[in-house]
Amino acid sequence: MKRYEDLISQTFEFPNEEFRVKNNELYFHDIPLMDVIKEHGTPLKISYLPKIGQNITKATEMFRNAMKKHRYKEEYLYCYCTKSSHFSFVIEETLRNGSHLETSSAYDLEIVRKLHEKELIDKDIIIVCNGFKRPLYKQYIAEIINEGFENCIPVLDNLKEIDYYLENIAKPFEVGIRVAADEEPNFEFYTSRLGVRYNDVNRLYEEKIKGRENVKLKMLHFFIHWGISDTAYYWSELSRFIFKYCELKKICDDLDTIDIGGGFPIKTSMQFEFDYEYMVDQIVQNIKWICDKNHVPVPKIMTEFGTYTVGESGATIYSILDTKLQNDKELWYMIDGSFITHLPDSYGLNQKYIMLAINNWDKLYHKVNLGGLTCDSLDYYNSEAHSSEVFLPMIDNGEPLYIGFFHTGAYQESIGGYGGLQHCLIPQPKHIIIDRKENGELVTTVFSEEQTSESMIRLLGY
Repeated sequence: MKRYEDLISQTFEFPNEEFRVKNNELYFHDIPLMDVIKEHGTPLKISYLPKIGQNITKATEMFRNAMKKHRYKEEYLYCYCTKSSHFSFVIEETLRNGSHLETSSAYDLEIVRKLHEKELIDKDIIIVCNGFKRPLYKQYIAEIINEGFENCIPVLDNLKEIDYYLENIAKPFEVGIRVAADEEPNFEFYTSRLGVRYNDVNRLYEEKIKGRENVKLKMLHFFIHWGISDTAYYWSELSRFIFKYCELKKICDDLDTIDIGGGFPIKTSMQFEFDYEYMVDQIVQNIKWICDKNHVPVPKIMTEFGTYTVGESGATIYSILDTKLQNDKELWYMIDGSFITHLPDSYGLNQKYIMLAINNWDKLYHKVNLGGLTCDSLDYYNSEAHSSEVFLPMIDNGEPLYIGFFHTGAYQESIGGYGGLQHCLIPQPKHIIIDRKENGELVTTVFSEEQTSESMIRLLGY
């Protein structure tokens, strides 16, 4: 039999830019994870801030390089989808790296106000307000535009939404229109419930926007649920959208921006392959070709990257509490947390993450099932993106084993109900932030301790 290290090095290209092993212990971005565990314990959430800036820089450079190559004479704008992670340390890191913001609800705009109070943003930042909007959301949009956030752009999701803004915004403002995409053939619905029907976009502009002095159509918004992908479906929908931009541009000179929602995928396995540069090159080339064919100026390109921005910055660490052999072949490693509450996408969407042992890389390995702490029979993890099985080092004589799930930084806290009630009252784990000084020295800050019983009892009304 082979050691766990042999399994990983022979299955993947390992070590790589993110992971390496020293003295049989795993390092993540040169962070000695065993040292972190010794100081902070498990279960543990980690946010590694430098990865956020690295991904923003990477995407920005790829788009600008492609624009230079294709002589694309407009600019690229990077926008962060706050819904992927609303934590202050995440949004502040995106802002430090030149990102604009995309919002989804009224309370997002309260965050915008807080950021401005702390002098972390100026009022000229672009704020793209998406979603089907409740009255409070529309009220807040009108208020912050009236307060001077002139680059706040409400993206119209239906034919009636603009009526509120026309009545309540006291200065000239700009809007976008979200064009409803056709869903993939295997989806339950034919057309997305979000956005304005393709054939109604022109009518909305002609009847509600054109000729008015106080409102301009600035942007068209495009969104594919599964994000940017090299498929016939994606290219067909993108082309259809760009043709709509060209059609509107001929009657609306103010229109100068397209917003490509639905972002890049992230690594869910070390066998992950996605040619980011090729996709960016093709997106820019296709937009320019269609615009040239229709004799209209190319638009500014904005992207909304949420998971791509923050997902790869996250890690979730567990201890193996015990082993259970339930029959002749089903061996369970029981973790000191819950997949349902800590990594809800693994439960609700069957999402896979990079999963690796943190110590004992010199041990022999075997097939296991990972079980969570809740009483729910679906609280388990037994396959990876590249394999229908999970392999981990054997545990000898009660020796501790620690495992990590990596690239867990997007959505898990908000979907899991951070700071609230958890299934079986499993507490939210301790959460730390790791950053680097200019000299490369690691700086660790505790963002939150493990959730207390008192906080749950209070929520329950006791």
